[in-house]
Amino acid sequence: MVVVSMAAAAAPATASAVSAAPSAPQLATSTTTALELPRRHGVPGGVVAIALGASPTRPEARAHGVPLLVLGDPQGWTALVGIALSAKPGTGAIEVQRAGKPAARLTYKIRSQQYAEQRLTVAPRTVDLSQEDLARYERERTHLAQVITTFTDRLPTALRMQQPTPGPRSSSFGLRRVFNGQARNPHSGMDIAAATGTPVIAPAAGRVIDTGDYFFNGRTVWIDHGAGLLTMLCHLSAIDVKPGDEVATGQRVGAVGATGRVTGAHLHWSISLNRAMVDPALFLRDDETANK
Repeated sequence: MVVVSMAAAAAPATASAVSAAPSAPQLATSTTTALELPRRHGVPGGVVAIALGASPTRPEARAHGVPLLVLGDPQGWTALVGIALSAKPGTGAIEVQRAGKPAARLTYKIRSQQYAEQRLTVAPRTVDLSQEDLARYERERTHLAQVITTFTDRLPTALRMQQPTPGPRSSSFGLRRVFNGQARNPHSGMDIAAATGTPVIAPAAGRVIDTGDYFFNGRTVWIDHGAGLLTMLCHLSAIDVKPGDEVATGQRVGAVGATGRVTGAHLHWSISLNRAMVDPALFLRDDETANK
């Protein structure tokens, strides 16, 4: 059975991007221990790390006006940038503000990426929404658009995460689905096949910022890991946390289900970095990747 989720300055300078390596580098922060960076993949839906150089205090960095996660120490700072799935191949840019200095514009390359396409024939009601359902979706979309803007000053305690529930990945990130000939937005998360009731855990420590039962996503938990790094866990059969709860890595937050617009039980896991949905596989710990 195919399980389907329907959830949806100053003069320019060239950035020095931190290159990927077989053993991912660790980056110290001024308030936390060294963090292992996510895998870098400079494509739509990927992540790039841009070296900002030395500065006595943490620089501020933004992409399209959105604040970025900046890590490091006075000897060297790095900005992590999530690249939206809608981004076009070419050149991306960030604005960097260092204390007492003019703003600087740094650029990075966005490479092309060909994601898979899946064509499905489903019941018309699962594609064409009634007026009532459409009105509900629009209300929820406005609310969730606000949730994803969350940016807190605290830094993540980890950038490599645990898979939030055991099971095979039943759908790839970036997959573009065509329902009854109608194209939909690319799949913006990782689907993990698991039975209803299977525990779902926090992939990293953070604070619960939203829970709800949404039209497409079903029962959902959002966790803020700090500085614009968020995770979303969807289609749950149960929610065991509430907004404001602090959760530890590995703590149960709910259970796998089939709520929302889906054809079978599974977990949909999304990661948002600076409001861009990025591939969760880039954030998985090496031992989790080996158990794909």
